[in-house]
Amino acid sequence: QVQLRESGGASVQPGGSLRLSCAAAGFTISNYCMAWFRQVPGKEREGVARIHFPSFTTYADDVKGRFTISVDSAENSLDLQMNNLKPEDTAMYYCARGKGAQCYGWASGVYEYWGQGTQVTVSS
Repeated sequence: QVQLRESGGASVQPGGSLRLSCAAAGFTISNYCMAWFRQVPGKEREGVARIHFPSFTTYADDVKGRFTISVDSAENSLDLQMNNLKPEDTAMYYCARGKGAQCYGWASGVYEYWGQGTQVTVSS
């Protein structure tokens, strides 16, 4: 059974850092396209970062240089290091697994499994 469970969300001040983690079960994470999305109430879910084997990454323009996505093969987890956080980064963050090994954009239909989310709040 495929399961994704996010953790690491918290409230931080602007300029702070957080590391999100997504524990995967039921499959080998490095064999699939994996991604982080975020959503603010009343707005559409948006892609933040995605990765596929061996380490091809893509980032949304507004997080480039601040966020880093990575896979921990030993832990079978997906991580998102977030630095220099801004109030506009406030959202519920979700990890998602793609249908195959390659990543093909941000369309929700490309991703077939989702976690329950972890809340990130950036505020002074």
